[in-house]
Amino acid sequence: MPNPSSSLRGGRTRKFKSEINVVPYIDVMLVLLVIFMVAAPLTSPNMIDLPTAGKSVLPPTEYIEITLEPEMKSMIGIVAQKSGAGKPETADNSRDLMTKLNALHRKNPELPVMISADKKINYGEVIQTISEAKKLGIDRVGLATR
Repeated sequence: MPNPSSSLRGGRTRKFKSEINVVPYIDVMLVLLVIFMVAAPLTSPNMIDLPTAGKSVLPPTEYIEITLEPEMKSMIGIVAQKSGAGKPETADNSRDLMTKLNALHRKNPELPVMISADKKINYGEVIQTISEAKKLGIDRVGLATR
């Protein structure tokens, strides 16, 4: 009696393919890709704990202090340890702050700048203030810490 599978193909026997079926692997990889794409935004890199810095060995006796507060409030003034703090001026926006900083720097080009920023202020605003001060030609810019 002839083999039923061979009678359909003219008497040849059927050969089995020895290939790996990759479709299930592709399905698993796509599911993993979707899981990682959904889980990636859930990890928040902004939860860092910045260290507190100690005082410098020789803090400057006089400097221009810029105080950055939330809601775009800024104050600028010259601080002198010998004669006490001068009356700080209030700046309404960053352009006004940079205008006042430029005027103070022209009067006192040797004074460094110290930036004191509130914890709640955006880090980008502090960096922008440092960048603008450097553009004005101020070489010594420092950050106040606790």
